[in-house]
Amino acid sequence: MITKLNVATIYVLDKEEALDFYVGKLGLEKGNDVRQGGYRWLTVRVPGEHGTEISLEEPGSPLHDEATAAQLRELITKGAMSGLVFISDDVRGLYETLKSRGVTDFTQEPTDHFYGTDMGLRDPFGNAIRILQQGKVAAAATA
Repeated sequence: MITKLNVATIYVLDKEEALDFYVGKLGLEKGNDVRQGGYRWLTVRVPGEHGTEISLEEPGSPLHDEATAAQLRELITKGAMSGLVFISDDVRGLYETLKSRGVTDFTQEPTDHFYGTDMGLRDPFGNAIRILQQGKVAAAATA
């Protein structure tokens, strides 16, 4: 029986640049940073959470042959790969903080919806990020 998600992966084009963005700008913390030969296992996580981590992976050896890695790099830059969804207790405040830290690639400013307030942005490589502040769900509409 599966009891917990441990690691989710997103593909990035440069692990150092990804670490700077996810820790320095987005405010996550570094999890694991382990080298084994030429491979680097690098993860980030929500501060204080020692559960699920996000693995920052670069396409290429030892995971992919060069042809596959080239295809993945192209998809990453198009924003066609996986994305992340985070929860925040203050999306509007976080939006201002991210802008002050130099984040510019917002795909949606904080917007109110029936489920709460959320915003969208992209990491430096094109990966989609949504940040949600959950709110009360509006009463069901009647026809």
